[in-house]
Amino acid sequence: QAAAKMQLEAIKSRKFDYLVTHCPHGYSNFKNEYPQFGKPFQVFHHTELIYRLIREGKIRLPRPIDRKITYHDPCYLGRYNDIYDQPREILRSISGVKLVEMKHNRQYSRCCGGGGGHLWMDLDTGRRINVWRVEEALETGADTIAVACVYCLQMLNDAVKILDVEDRIEVRVIAELVAEAMGEDGDSAE
Repeated sequence: QAAAKMQLEAIKSRKFDYLVTHCPHGYSNFKNEYPQFGKPFQVFHHTELIYRLIREGKIRLPRPIDRKITYHDPCYLGRYNDIYDQPREILRSISGVKLVEMKHNRQYSRCCGGGGGHLWMDLDTGRRINVWRVEEALETGADTIAVACVYCLQMLNDAVKILDVEDRIEVRVIAELVAEAMGEDGDSAE
């Protein structure tokens, strides 16, 4: 609580219209936990902002990306904050993308395995959740797993290496795919 109060004081000293987070965990904290200490700002996850800017025509995506992509729902973006559609709509906005769903998606999505501090632990017994998730992604025939969380990026990349399937599937952050679709020079934004 003391850290949250100090952070809010530092944030209040800046002038801005809204706060954008890349991390769904930080997004959830700012959106859901900080209001009890007084929340002087709007909070957006970067996928919400990118989606809005695409809809408003402020981000154009002229470069096709010919990929079969499955989207992994981060726990703190999906189940905790009901953000399911914006990331998928971003991917659908990219010409050439074929979006396919994993068996467990949206509110039924599985964790990447990084929750509860497991990002920093090495499990030596049982089946790794991240490996299980990548196996499910492989079942879709996708060549790319799109993520919207740095923890998911790390955990799913680790699983791709554990399974030795780097030649079959890669993990990419949605914002990276958007930058690629904007073109090499990134000059399509207003």
